Amino acid sequence: MAEKPRFPLYRRAKTVPLSRRRHKVSLSMFGKVCRKGDSFHRFYDSLPRVLAAGDLRAVVDAIVAARRRGKPVLACMGGHVVKCGLSPVIIDLMRRGAITALAMNGSTSIHDFEVALIGKTSEDVQAGLERGTFGMARETGQMMNEALAIGEAEDLGAGWAIGRYILEKRLPHRDASLLAQAVRMRMPATVHIAIGTDIIHQHPQADGRVLGKTTMDDFRLLTEVVARLGSGGVVLNLGSAVILPEVFLKALTVARSTGRRVRNFTAAAFDMLVQYRPLQNVVRRPVAAGGKGYYLIGHHEIMIPLLARAVIEKL
Repeated sequence: MAEKPRFPLYRRAKTVPLSRRRHKVSLSMFGKVCRKGDSFHRFYDSLPRVLAAGDLRAVVDAIVAARRRGKPVLACMGGHVVKCGLSPVIIDLMRRGAITALAMNGSTSIHDFEVALIGKTSEDVQAGLERGTFGMARETGQMMNEALAIGEAEDLGAGWAIGRYILEKRLPHRDASLLAQAVRMRMPATVHIAIGTDIIHQHPQADGRVLGKTTMDDFRLLTEVVARLGSGGVVLNLGSAVILPEVFLKALTVARSTGRRVRNFTAAAFDMLVQYRPLQNVVRRPVAAGGKGYYLIGHHEIMIPLLARAVIEKL
């Protein structure tokens, strides 16, 4: 009696020629070897043309194309961007016209202000919390609340109120301030405050009416910027996990509700890990009806200078 073959179905499996298969990767997409002393241009050109390296190229090209077409490049930032020492990099992109508008949360404005005032920022939260001193730096609370109050009286939004104050008080390190430089360049710069989230709200000088009015004015200004993103603009979310993705989504809704066709723009998030709101509210939902979204993972202090240098080379 003949023995039954084992696994008969497996033995009937069909193969196809390798040449007929569609391939996602080819040798032409591989990285190149750089030599000692090569230029940045050669290094950038040596990156593989796959996955995140391809996404980085796409974002760089979108920024360059936006500027050549006169479309906005909006940079939305969390406080970590300043704490990582990247203000000079962002300011350089602003001067070159590669960033045309800034939006930040309250913590970013605080770090920006302290850098302008004393050239230092960021404290040991745990130690300060134990002593009841966390966030209670006198000058930060007094001066920033004063800046906002003066700005509110003159119908300025929070961003320009703080930036102009830094310039008018001639703070020692004003050249390193994002907000001060934005005012100098007459650039939209907005601060989006959630009351109770920032250390200056702990101080007796804090006035909810002032905070609310100045940040509401900035929300409306941001909506004007977002309304012009269609057909080639770029929005970058640099390290804001919650506030800026939420604010951007609402500003986009307002712009579209007025009939503006804010479609076919590029949205990119740069962060150290994938976060829900940047993924959904910046990279996916806003461009679902037209446009491209990218999420690049890596430390800000590496990825943002890399992005900046690549843009400069392309410009």
